This record gives sequence, structure tokens and C-alpha cells, in this order.
Amino acid sequence: MKICILDWTTVTSGDISSDIFREFGEVKCYPLTDNEKVAEHIGDADMLLCNKVMITDDVISKCPNLKYIGLFATGFNNIDIESASRHGITVCNAGSYSTYAVAQHTFAFILEHYSRISEYNDFVKNDGWIKSRIFSKFPIKTMELLNKTIAIIGYGSIGKAVAEIASAFGMKVIINTRTVPADCPYELVSLKEAFRRADILTVHCPLTEQTAGIINADNLSLMKKDAIVVNTARGGIVNESDLADALNHGNIAGAYLDVLVCEPMSEYTPLRNAANCVITPHTAWAPLETRIRLIDIVLNNIRAYLNGSPENQVNCPLKG
Repeated sequence: MKICILDWTTVTSGDISSDIFREFGEVKCYPLTDNEKVAEHIGDADMLLCNKVMITDDVISKCPNLKYIGLFATGFNNIDIESASRHGITVCNAGSYSTYAVAQHTFAFILEHYSRISEYNDFVKNDGWIKSRIFSKFPIKTMELLNKTIAIIGYGSIGKAVAEIASAFGMKVIINTRTVPADCPYELVSLKEAFRRADILTVHCPLTEQTAGIINADNLSLMKKDAIVVNTARGGIVNESDLADALNHGNIAGAYLDVLVCEPMSEYTPLRNAANCVITPHTAWAPLETRIRLIDIVLNNIRAYLNGSPENQVNCPLKG
């Protein structure tokens, strides 16, 4: 079995070794692969592992030995699924590995906004407390999460985890989701109502034709001026120009984003210097424990495939 890994540095900074895949055969591992080199790097490999590299019909057609594609990701929009199926290639993703890490990152954003930890740290480091005449100096406004309304767009595993954490803080949870969930303990609302009522609007849905650009000028105009937007899902859910405009005109209080339309971040993104906008470089999923869990899922997917019972399969390959 020949195995090709195309973009190993997207899942490790040197803290996980690709040697763990040698139990399945010969491993050819590339840190990153440019699109024009994909077919060349895959070569005569039987098995391909990747994260975000584009696997097009042209690539698949040039790699006749390929029988399996394993993703270091939940999303599989970088794979031409129709072509893979037509060529008899099984494609398996890694779902639900990052649920708690993303929920944690979501609340790191929320707590930063409400408790202003970094601003108070700067205040102390700049001798603000040393110069104070009273024991408790609080020039920066903070707020409680108790009784604040959090509107959660999407009610999959991450949305549910965020709702559970919000409940523990005593928040009012409202849910907008395409599919009505069974036994949902929270109030279900329309998208417009979610924007209107939210103190915090947080997005945990996939990027689809229906969700692309839903954070736009029309919906942002419905929000309270002291409300914030959090996006740890997909960058395309946000119309970045509209969000930047809302922030710069003070129409909402802030935005906290882990994802952008263009990644790595473009110097031309309108959100680069937007007011009250905090951006992290797509790191919500990146704790070491989370990535180890991801690799374990990928390993188990391969074992299941080799045993003839694929798990987390996202396509129906035609038999040769």
C-alpha cells in the first residue's frame, strides 16, 4: 500500500509524526502541495490523505491507482466527489472531532468581549493599577453573561455544545436551524428573529447556498447596537464588506471571527482594520488534544476501509 499525504503541516506544527501511518504501508509525506503539483505528488499512490488541497477531476484522472481519499477535516468541498465516485474511489471525512474545541473558542471570544481581560491586562502592564488610589480600578466596562440572549445559527454537534455552555452561564438560548430538531430544549426562531433578539449571534452551520452571506447588511441592520457577531464556522457565511461597514459605523458592538472568505487572510480583506473586530487565524480546531483526536479518526477510517466496512464515508463509489 502506497500512501501520499499532501499537506501535513496543516495538521501539525511538529508535535505529531506522520510515522503513525506506516502501519498501512509506504508513506510519502509533503508539508504542503501547490495545486499544479498535486497529481505529480500523488503519483502511483493507492491512498491519499489531505486537508484542504484541491482534488479535481483532472487530478483524479491522472492518478489511476488511487482508491481511497481520507480527509483531515469535516468538510469535503475540496474534493470532486462526483469524479471520485465515478472512478471507484472511497472518500471518508473526519466528523465531530473538534466540537468541544470550537465551542471553547466561541466562548473565549464571548468572554473576551464581556470581561475585557486583554484590555485590563494592558491597563495593568501600563501601570494603571500602580497609579490607582483605590484597590479595585475598573475604567473599562464589563458585563455579565447572565440573562443575555445568545442566538445560535445551526444546531449540529457544535451548536448543541455552545447551547449547553451558554445554559451553564444562565443565558437565554434561542436556536435557528434548517431542520427542526427532535426534543430541542431551546426556543426555535426564524433567522430574522435571531438577528433581532441576539445579544450574541454565533454561527455553527455549514456553508451552503442557503447560508452563504447570511451575515449581511440587511440582517445586521436588525441587530442591537450593543450586540456582537461570532463566526467560527466558515468565512463565506459573512459578507465581509457589509460586516466591516456595520462595525465601522457602530451599528453593532463587535465581531469575533476565526474564519474568513480568503484563507490565509488577504491584506485586502475589508475586515483587516475594521473597528472592534477580533480575528484569529482559523485556530478554533487546533488544540493538540483535538488534532490527536482528528488523527485517530483518520486512522480508524483507514482501518475500517481496509476491513471492508468504511466509516464516515461521504460518497458512493462505483464498483470497478
